[in-house]
Amino acid sequence: MKCIRFLLVALIMNFFVALNAGEGMWIPLLLKALNEAEMQSMGMKLSAEDIYSVNKGSLKDAIVHFGGFCTGEIISGSGLILTNHHCGYGNIQSHSTVENNILKNGFWAKSHSEELANPGLFVRFIDEIQDVTKVALMGVNDQMSDSERQSMIDRNIEGIKAKYKLAEFQEVMIRPFYHGNQYYAFLTTVYNDVRLVGTPPESIGKFGSDTDNWVWPRHTGDFSLFRVYASPDNKPANYSEENIPYTPKHFLPISLDGVEEDDFTMVFGFPGRTNEYLHSAAVEQTVNDLNPAKIEIRDNALKIIDKYMRSDEKIRLQYASKFARVANYWKKWIGESQGLKSTGAIAKKKKIEKEYVDKTGNNELMDSFTKVYSEIAPYALTRDFYNEVALRNIEMLSMCRNFRRLVSSYENNGLEGYNNFKARLDAFLPSFYKNFNATIDQEVFGSLTKLYVDKIDDAYVPEQLKKEWMFMRAMEDHNALGAYLYQKSPLVNEDAVNKLLMQNAEDVIVALKNDPLYKLGEDWDALYNDQIAANYNSRKTIIDSLQRIYMKSQMEAFPNKRFYPDANSTMRVTYGKVNGYVPRDAVYYTPVTYLDGVIQKYIPGDYEFDVPAKLLELYEDKDYGQYTDTNGKVPVCFIGSNHTTGGNSGSPAIDAHGNLIGLNFDRVWEGTMSDINYDASICRNIMVDARFILFVVDKYAGANHLIKEMKLVHPKKK
Repeated sequence: MKCIRFLLVALIMNFFVALNAGEGMWIPLLLKALNEAEMQSMGMKLSAEDIYSVNKGSLKDAIVHFGGFCTGEIISGSGLILTNHHCGYGNIQSHSTVENNILKNGFWAKSHSEELANPGLFVRFIDEIQDVTKVALMGVNDQMSDSERQSMIDRNIEGIKAKYKLAEFQEVMIRPFYHGNQYYAFLTTVYNDVRLVGTPPESIGKFGSDTDNWVWPRHTGDFSLFRVYASPDNKPANYSEENIPYTPKHFLPISLDGVEEDDFTMVFGFPGRTNEYLHSAAVEQTVNDLNPAKIEIRDNALKIIDKYMRSDEKIRLQYASKFARVANYWKKWIGESQGLKSTGAIAKKKKIEKEYVDKTGNNELMDSFTKVYSEIAPYALTRDFYNEVALRNIEMLSMCRNFRRLVSSYENNGLEGYNNFKARLDAFLPSFYKNFNATIDQEVFGSLTKLYVDKIDDAYVPEQLKKEWMFMRAMEDHNALGAYLYQKSPLVNEDAVNKLLMQNAEDVIVALKNDPLYKLGEDWDALYNDQIAANYNSRKTIIDSLQRIYMKSQMEAFPNKRFYPDANSTMRVTYGKVNGYVPRDAVYYTPVTYLDGVIQKYIPGDYEFDVPAKLLELYEDKDYGQYTDTNGKVPVCFIGSNHTTGGNSGSPAIDAHGNLIGLNFDRVWEGTMSDINYDASICRNIMVDARFILFVVDKYAGANHLIKEMKLVHPKKK
């Protein structure tokens, strides 16, 4: 019995060790010292040098920062890039018209000559990572003020950068880690010629759309294919017809063996932002005040946009990308708040803080956190309202900021400054108005400004808005103000704007300054900068300083605890296992979904759950090729315990042998709070199974020429 009891305890301990191993976003340079042994104990067959090496081709050489906002990976010797459909969405949309809607119908280049250029799109490779902490912090001491400290660090960083001898298209980025207690340099190479190769239709690449977003079980083929091009000597180059497909130092073979429960998984990419070491007061503020406010604002905007998108195909095409962008974090914040509550995140933070005080006796630091978070609360709430209403969700107010830059360029730099900025504005305006509908924006304006006026202290409401809303309340019509302003402003109409900008600079400036929407935006910005930004920023500076001190003190107080740095859009590795989870009582989610589930969700004609006829035909005929599991079913998605966040979209899911097994694209709703509080019981990342990607490319699209340039392997059959 003692032996059985011992074995049970050991199994339970191993279970929790395996789960906790999913937490963390680790710097590839440090894997040898911090993570290699644990990763190998979980089943990895690679060495740390196989993952990150400067002297030979390694996994890092196949991973790219895609456009600076997503991750991609090289999957062929000819520079073929795999990333998410939603990462390529803006570029796919830019090539789409009502007559040739590749968002709706998909696109597959049959040859290199048919691949589509994407001006402005780039991929960034990491050549080398270096620890420059010692030099970056040289001369810094605890007696310095925050501004003195930062000035010293900035000078040191400039000195570090000056010592690099950079080739054309190379850059060096130096980023702070552990809240400014460590610094790392990233030597990078940028390739600016990236072309669209293939994309499934939205009915595959965005199947389930907003209903299934952040949700498991998932059945979305969220992938697209691009290709990086180089000069004839394989060097970085701007777009040219003379460029050829890039030959990489390393590309990822693709496994046809798929995944099983408890398989090792590694995700390699560029996670954006996390805040794992926040004080409990910050988490309370997020859950109780900030997230509910942002959710309500976006909920109102989304309902209006959705109404118009469902009634007009042209509007749906115009607003598809914008709607997805707004809805993404709206739903994420809902799940995040629920997850933080259900996992007791606030209590967990308070427990950590108590352990810290018990260990160090430094209760003063905790009291300082509590005090400053109380002081920042009204400014943080108003700041979020301002950002969501005036900057992000009312397009015309956001656009007016560009016109204010035109005015500022004239006032500060005369006609030369005006003409320089006007040239940039002229290039931007067609793309803005192509996807802008004044009727929709006017209705959003009415709804969101009403929320702002109702929820925010009068002291932080622009006088123009305050006076007009007193009248509108009397009229009991919250849409009337938007109708009045949008009718009076020529800025809502592209032809009127073009006509205005053809006038001489002085007349343009006068007209802009008299425009009612321009004036509202200008007054609102001035009020925000004077009354909110300064008060918020002064307290945020104190919080940042406290956070740096707290981070350093924790690492010193608990030397045997592994601390991983928060994400900051730099290259990271996270690892875990293929695991299901229990989202609520009596429910268990298995870790793999199948094509059967796509058909079960199928709703003919529905923009979220329609299924292409060709896919239905392949399913009926069971024409799956070599892309099935051992049961003869086509896997679509799977989940793992890898710690991911925004920016990891498009990251490769890599098996124990270094092969591609999937493509990361989302997290489960119950675990979206992993940016603040990773909990091994419910935090799961969602990945498209590589076999489904291959199935779509080969059997659905008939793009076998792309399959032929990939390297398909069977690592489990060795």
